[in-house]
Amino acid sequence: MTQWTLERAKNGFSEVVRRALAHEPQIVTRGARPEDAVVIVARADYERLIAPRRLTDYLAASPMAKAVREGAFGYRTHDDPFPRERDLPRDVDLG
Repeated sequence: MTQWTLERAKNGFSEVVRRALAHEPQIVTRGARPEDAVVIVARADYERLIAPRRLTDYLAASPMAKAVREGAFGYRTHDDPFPRERDLPRDVDLG
């Protein structure tokens, strides 16, 4: 991400916008404090960031899921990377 001072961003605002529209977020700082900063992003990128996602979609896109798919843990894609015991249920007397 490119970082701009407020003064430079004012003078080169069209460049800031052009880069943001090219999916390159732009940081604009005011003063020396890094917490006095804003990030300028394209509207499409912003809407993608705030769009609600289903938990299953989020987990499927996670780095852990990618590592499992790529075999990082020694499992093939069709193997269960987290094997569980297949025990039968116990009989419980509720009487």
